[in-house]
Amino acid sequence: MFKRTHTCGELRSNHIDKTVSLNGWIHTVRLHGQVIFIDIRDRYGKTQLVFDSEDYNGNFEQVKKISIEDVISVRGNVRARGSVNPELETGEIEVAVDELLILNETAPLPFMINDRESATEDFRLKYRYLELRTKELQYNLDLRHRTYQVVRKYLSENKFIEVETPVLMKSTPEGARDYLVPSRIHKGRFYALPQSPQTYKQLLMVSGYDRYFQIVKCFRDEDLRADRQPEFTQIDIEMSFIDEEDIISYSTALTRKVFQDVINVELPETFPRITYHDAMNTYGCDRPDLRFGIELKDIKSYTDQSDFNAFKSAEMVKAIIVPGGSKYSRKIIDQLTDYVKTSGAKGLAWMKVQDGVLTGGISKFFVDHLQKTMMVDMELKDGDIILMVGDNTDIVHASLGALRINVAKREGLIIKGDFKPVWVMDFPMFEWDEKAHRHVAMHHPFTAPNPKDIEKLNSDPLHVLSRGYDIVINGSEIGGGSIRIHDTNVQQQVFDLLGINKEEAQAKFGFLLEALTYGAPPHGGIAFGLDRLIMLLADTENIRDVIAFPKTTSAMSLMDNSPSDVSDEQLKELGIALVKQK
Repeated sequence: MFKRTHTCGELRSNHIDKTVSLNGWIHTVRLHGQVIFIDIRDRYGKTQLVFDSEDYNGNFEQVKKISIEDVISVRGNVRARGSVNPELETGEIEVAVDELLILNETAPLPFMINDRESATEDFRLKYRYLELRTKELQYNLDLRHRTYQVVRKYLSENKFIEVETPVLMKSTPEGARDYLVPSRIHKGRFYALPQSPQTYKQLLMVSGYDRYFQIVKCFRDEDLRADRQPEFTQIDIEMSFIDEEDIISYSTALTRKVFQDVINVELPETFPRITYHDAMNTYGCDRPDLRFGIELKDIKSYTDQSDFNAFKSAEMVKAIIVPGGSKYSRKIIDQLTDYVKTSGAKGLAWMKVQDGVLTGGISKFFVDHLQKTMMVDMELKDGDIILMVGDNTDIVHASLGALRINVAKREGLIIKGDFKPVWVMDFPMFEWDEKAHRHVAMHHPFTAPNPKDIEKLNSDPLHVLSRGYDIVINGSEIGGGSIRIHDTNVQQQVFDLLGINKEEAQAKFGFLLEALTYGAPPHGGIAFGLDRLIMLLADTENIRDVIAFPKTTSAMSLMDNSPSDVSDEQLKELGIALVKQK
């Protein structure tokens, strides 16, 4: 091998007449009789090589046999390229090769490296080490690397200290199932992989480390989707002697710094805020996409006056108005109806606005004066379509919240490269779990209640607001956190509401509760979902595109076939016997 003097993306016109050595993979081969053009590639770029049979001293027939993705090493002279390629950073030059070494010949490729779409995602994940050679994924991982550096630099300059917390920890309920790790030494007992470093970062605040951060792996054994993985990465931040405004200020500045330094996008100095209540009522979800309008409209007062009886008993009736949607055919409306059914809706009612009146769908149930009132109140215009769902609150919000995204994509209302951040505030402390018939924490059991609502903890818990907050960009929650409870009495009140009695609280969180009695400062923090953040920066909707070795939606690694069986001897050492599934 010739020791490389330059990378494949480095040579420019100022290198002309220099002798260089390059190492890399064959990207393309173009045969032109007695002249062969080869693009050599590494992660830095591509350079055109020229093998001229009249000048090349090696075996020209060997060059003809070179295949795409073979690994080679060359030595030659840099010269001006006859026809400049403006799409290549090295497009002004080429290397006339004097010597060639073939370092490794590739086996037949399972898919074309130059075209990710030439294979299904599962097939590409099986050969992930090949897919990682693609320009797109190399760009994404470089983006991820640069984000790490910006985050560490910003936080370090603002006096945050990076502290690693344990990966093997005590199993504590935090809203999802733990991944459990059996102990060989203490048979019958288990560690858990952390869903987050929540308890540890609170302990660090008790220890006096008032500004902590960590880029940390977390694990949750839950059902997966496009933006979720069983193991994921957080930018974990905690601070003492602060309130919400401090967390929001630093988090906003960090987000702006990442977008500016990594993809050269300038976000506003302050991000707008919306309450959880307003987000749900206006957009149908607590992670609103503000890149377009199409807000949810409460129309129950109108449907109650109509002769459309199907909505009379509904808890809520809401609609979205799609400008220009009157062009939707019955086929498209049927597709949208099937779509809202995936969110639990029984169906989708509709009316179109044409020539100043409502037509089609359920319009016949709305008398003229009611139609005129709706036209004025809802500011309806010719060409609009009204899409309506009536049901309980959760189903109406979930179905129309998803539908507004669907029609925005259909109508081309989402502008590429547009980023709309927003803080979502004033979350409820608790939700009611119908199946378990008990209160559950909306965030986690250590979130502090709004001081104004503490007296409601026992009398009206579902109307207690928390000191939690989320940062949302383009409909993706990229971070969430809260001010924590630092008073053991308030913490026990919250545990009581969650059905965790004193004995259970001591068994699960005794170490934290005891620590809070030894001078715990007021504290709070936030955790950014790094993978989702990179997904936004990379402009992809698949979180697997920004992780080097991801799992599938069924939590499988197709490349190394994990999870896999283990030997009986390993199980015996751990004191574990497997139960056969029926």
